[in-house]
Amino acid sequence: MDRQRVSEIAHRGHPIAAPIAEESVRGLLARALPAAGGRVLDLGCGRGAWLVRAAEGRPSVRGVGVDLDGEIVARGREDVERAGLGGRVVLHAGDVREFRSPDAYDLVLSVGATHAFGGLAATLDAASAYLAPGGSVLVGEGFWEREPQQATLDAGFGADEFHDLATTVERVVADGWIPVHGHISTAGEWDAYEWAWTGSLSRWALDHPDHPDSAEVLETARVHREGWLRGYRGTLGFVCLVLRRVEG
Repeated sequence: MDRQRVSEIAHRGHPIAAPIAEESVRGLLARALPAAGGRVLDLGCGRGAWLVRAAEGRPSVRGVGVDLDGEIVARGREDVERAGLGGRVVLHAGDVREFRSPDAYDLVLSVGATHAFGGLAATLDAASAYLAPGGSVLVGEGFWEREPQQATLDAGFGADEFHDLATTVERVVADGWIPVHGHISTAGEWDAYEWAWTGSLSRWALDHPDHPDSAEVLETARVHREGWLRGYRGTLGFVCLVLRRVEG
């Protein structure tokens, strides 16, 4: 089974494709969105969960999302319609690096999608091109809670893939951004995300024993679960930052 299909199944039990609880998502959006609402752009939107939550209860919010996975975007459009937000939230299938818009946005999101641009700094550079004066960026990125040991590297990470939290924030500030709010995912948020991820895959495989990919999906869940529990649990952290630039 291809990677995008695996990801779609894995996230069925956790609509936010990151280790962040529902209340944390809504808290971040409350801090990041202008009081008067405005335009929101999500680069790497998945099914548009952040945009739906940004627009719910805020009639003045208009959202645009872009994601490479056309199947996930199609499912996201169904979510948007079910939420009664058709016309206010629009999702596009395509490469975020090639997306172009004549509009400026009051909030640009990219949570757990910095790999699409080649890293955090490149993601912020891309986001700044769409930002309206006084606007904010909400970015979510991994960091090392502690020095990664061999078990973490064996789970598929590079030692230089992330930095510690202080260094991550310092690099953002050095690029001209000012953190105005942040959220560090708790151990509970991480555990809930990982159990949902591996559990959704395992449940699908057990419910479809005759599917040709069933055994492969069950093994994918097992390998991921072992990599989490024996590898990066307590080592890999996740931080969401609300950032602004100094005007003038």
